[in-house]
Amino acid sequence: MKTIYKAIVLSIFLTLGAIAATPTGSILVYTADNSDGKITPKTIEEQFKKAGFTISDNRDMNLPFTKQFQKTTFDVYNLFTLYKSDAVISLVKKYPNVGLFAPMSMSIYTKKGTKTISISTLTPETMATIMGIPKDNKTLAELGKAVKAVFKSAMPNGTYETMPYKSVAPKGKLVSHYSAEIDADEWDDEKEELQLTIENELKPNGFVMAGFNDLGMVFSENKYQEYDFYDVYSICKLKVIYSIAINHPEAGAFAPCSLYMYKKKGEEKVYIGFPTVYNWRAAMAIDDKDGVAVLEDAQKRMDKILTESLE
Repeated sequence: MKTIYKAIVLSIFLTLGAIAATPTGSILVYTADNSDGKITPKTIEEQFKKAGFTISDNRDMNLPFTKQFQKTTFDVYNLFTLYKSDAVISLVKKYPNVGLFAPMSMSIYTKKGTKTISISTLTPETMATIMGIPKDNKTLAELGKAVKAVFKSAMPNGTYETMPYKSVAPKGKLVSHYSAEIDADEWDDEKEELQLTIENELKPNGFVMAGFNDLGMVFSENKYQEYDFYDVYSICKLKVIYSIAINHPEAGAFAPCSLYMYKKKGEEKVYIGFPTVYNWRAAMAIDDKDGVAVLEDAQKRMDKILTESLE
């Protein structure tokens, strides 16, 4: 894709400090007693399926944690990615950056030495702020209600936790946007070349492609034909989630990150976007030196991958 003209557009959205107050801040954490061990990531997944959600992945992270770092602080730690097709289609008609949360991410975890199980997710207001849309968006509000209903059905005796911190204003942009010209007649080949270039750079930089969603196919199946393609990568950097989850297991509400790439019909541009690590730092008030360093390194590496891939 060397002939593509690169035009990087970096946007700064509304600050997380503007998010409407909730009992647990920017991230909801729902915890239930699990002394009998009957609640598992699989049983939670089944309840989401029954509620009409599409599951992208439900990945046990303890094996890679132990393999790469020789230890884990969890009996259970899964990164769970999913979306609800009707909500995605409703949103994309007005907000093309819906791929930031399609799929949305959650973490399911049990800390060593405990008999509880928890699940974390972003509040609808947090997602709206990152997307740069009104915080009272009806579709996101309904999606939030659907998620809470599943929490209750999957973990009947659970309660929402109050986190020991307050969200702070972000220290950088919440979303990185890239756009580039793409040939109207050869976009399929150029797209394939671009995606292959990006994919080849992930592993050398410590990233893992944890999932891939062809939302364009979902749109077509639902008679929505406005895009030539709309792809979403779920990308995770193991060192980041391992390091941050030790003190913030709820960080799985941001991991893996969804990187979207799309081209609308009739346009000669491809658009790429992904949420930045400044969301993590702001939502969980992360300011320790090691945590900031590992997050900033991941941000620089991803920006470099995308910048060079579009040259």
